[in-house]
Order: sequence, then C-alpha cells, then structure tokens
Amino acid sequence: MSELLPVLCLASASPRRRTLLASIGVPVSVHPCDIDETPLANESARAYVQRLAIAKAAAAAPFTELPTLGSDTAVVVDGRILGKPMDAEEGAFMLRLLSGRSHEVLTAVAVSGPEGMLACCVATQVTMREITTDEIAAYWRTGEPVDKAGGYAIQGLAAIFVKDINGSHSAVVGLPLFETTELLRRQGVPIWQRA
Repeated sequence: MSELLPVLCLASASPRRRTLLASIGVPVSVHPCDIDETPLANESARAYVQRLAIAKAAAAAPFTELPTLGSDTAVVVDGRILGKPMDAEEGAFMLRLLSGRSHEVLTAVAVSGPEGMLACCVATQVTMREITTDEIAAYWRTGEPVDKAGGYAIQGLAAIFVKDINGSHSAVVGLPLFETTELLRRQGVPIWQRA
C-alpha cells in the first residue's frame, strides 16, 4: 500500500492529534512550532487556548503550502489552568485537585488556509471519582502523566478515574473531531483519504 500524500500540516508534535486526524482519513505532515505558552495577565482560559492554537497555526504556515492546523488543550479547575506537570509533586497536586469533582477541558483548534484563519474552542466537563494517594503515586510511576495537560490522559490508564464526561471525548484527548472537520471542510481539506 502506498502512503498517502499529506493534505494538512499539523503544527504539533502530539502523537494523539496525529492519530485523531488519521482516524478521519486526514494524512498530515508535522511541523511543531515552539511558541511562548505563558498566559497573559488577566487572560481567560478560553482566550489563552485560542491564542495558542492560532499562534501555532500561524507559526507553521510559512513552512508549507498546505493548510495548517494548530491546537491547544487546557485543563481548568476553579478558574486555574493546569498545564503539564513539571515533576511528581506537581503531578500529584493536580490529581488531588481533580479528585472527586468536575473540571473543564478546553480545546481550541485553528486552521490557516485559503479562507484565512478559522478557529473554534470546545469545552468539555469531566468528572473524576475519588483517587487515592496510592493510585496517584502508582499512576505517576507509569510515566503517562508527564506530558499531559492536567497530569492525566483520558485515553490511557487514567480512564479508570473518569466517572462522567459531558461533551467531546476526542477534544479531551486533544482534538474535537466534529468541530475540526467543519474547519477543515471550510478550508477545502479533504477527509476520508484512503491509500
């Protein structure tokens, strides 16, 4: 089987986003962009993820003739943005904060192309069961939470902590497929490509 030619440039090194796009038949080239992800003073979580998604798509666009997709995900609890944990202590703090309650996952997507820059932001409510101290320590030792916003992966081992989800599961993984497909179609990016 021949490999499909890319129809989109993904401005992210995230294997999860690449896998999600592949699941809807969108082959990509990958061009991660290193941008400053420091929140601005008084910036809302929604504005923050949208700004980063747009910045990533814009940063990769000059390197390709393909439409470019940037995305960013943030876990938000009590108005606080939880990024990727720096160490085991911060990872444990995050999971204790999320344990036994609901939080919001915001995922923004931006697609640069013939129609200019198109963007959207999707909010999903995730409710966790109570997580024990031993489970938190054991989960950190798996290595899974290290590069995940909020210190957990809903599509991985942390699925056992998730009691309920209200919204887009794929957005929590890293890309809201329904909304992403709408943006791609508006930019003329074909889906369901087959070798």
